[in-house]
Amino acid sequence: MANYQLSRRTVLRGLGVSMALPWMESQRVWGDEAPATADASEAPTRMAILFAGCGFHKKEWWARGEGSSMKLGKVLAPLHDFREQMVFIRGLYNAEALKGNIHSSQTGNLLSGASLAAGGTIRSGTSVDQVVAQKIGHQTKVPSLVLGCEKANPSVHKNYSMLYSSHISWGSPTTPTPLEVYPALAFDQLFKDRSERGDRSILDAVLEDAHDLRRGISRRDQQKLDEYLNSVREVEKRIDNAGRRGELQGWRPTLTKPDIPRPKDGYPQDIVEHMRLMCDILVLAFQTDTTRVCTLKLNNDHGTLRFPHLGVDYMIHHLLSHSDTDDWLKVNQFFLEQMAYLARKMDGIQEGERTLLDNSMLMLCSSMIHGNHDANQLPVVMLGGGGGRIKGGQNLNYLEKPDRQMCRLYLSMMEKMDVRLDTFGDAREALPEI
Repeated sequence: MANYQLSRRTVLRGLGVSMALPWMESQRVWGDEAPATADASEAPTRMAILFAGCGFHKKEWWARGEGSSMKLGKVLAPLHDFREQMVFIRGLYNAEALKGNIHSSQTGNLLSGASLAAGGTIRSGTSVDQVVAQKIGHQTKVPSLVLGCEKANPSVHKNYSMLYSSHISWGSPTTPTPLEVYPALAFDQLFKDRSERGDRSILDAVLEDAHDLRRGISRRDQQKLDEYLNSVREVEKRIDNAGRRGELQGWRPTLTKPDIPRPKDGYPQDIVEHMRLMCDILVLAFQTDTTRVCTLKLNNDHGTLRFPHLGVDYMIHHLLSHSDTDDWLKVNQFFLEQMAYLARKMDGIQEGERTLLDNSMLMLCSSMIHGNHDANQLPVVMLGGGGGRIKGGQNLNYLEKPDRQMCRLYLSMMEKMDVRLDTFGDAREALPEI
């Protein structure tokens, strides 16, 4: 029997399907226990961590000033419209990541600060997203959503498992959290009680329940419901078409075209569509309160993606990261565009007096500041209000400060999720500015 508290929430139900609802002014959907005459409660705080491997352009990852007058380096240009909702952080690092000085040893503990085992042993630390999920995940249908746009690499590089560079989320020190790279299956996690090939649309299954709900809500909520259901239908359609166009990314196999029929719900080969689908699924998951915790790994560290849509098809991502060319800058900006896309969608979803972005924390990071394996400081940028508990427009620099553990940021983020620990990794206190 599922352990989430779905019975206390308003959902749309159908055969094999339960679909959570977005915030509404005339319907309590967040599990309120207050009388029906009381105002609806505030929407919960959500946490999303985005990862882009191999760092960024050495000369163009910077921010100067604060608030609306903040100046951004070219890598961060896609986030220009969100400067007042941004926290740019410089100088944090993981001391344990400096020991191996290779991609795997710098990524496997990125979200935990733990010491990594080398050789044939796999041992890291439980990552911040999973610590939060283990504490609050029972409140939602899906404790956490762990998404990726590049498959894991199980090989070994310089005595460290490449699983470290393929996973940022760890459910335990010895177990990376299962990574979902198939948009269709990620979508099924949100809305299906069981997954079956060829079954009918999610919306078809709950259509009768939706009609019943519509009769008892305000006109504004009817419009919100229609917009939400349309967005679900749009994602369904795009998932059906994912992978039918575009070039292969990454390592080039001996075949240039598949020699077997492509499964309808297979792995998308167009990296643009793949990333956007995963972003849309993340937004839907947060919008419906199906989960409050998500990690989205845009690519592997030491990854092999290529970017033909940018005209950068001659070199894999990892090799390109060892340069500071205009092509590397284009790729960097493409990753930041995914964060901007998420922020723009979330900022357009109203939840009472705040937007979904106001009620969330989006954090994008990498395991090194740039592609020469420099992990003495990590690139970090945050968007969102954390439920009204994060001040935007900040430009923070810890580079010259003694206590600049990355795990101090995680303690702060956990506090915003109402998860309070005395220590985490090598940190003993949270960052007071976050």
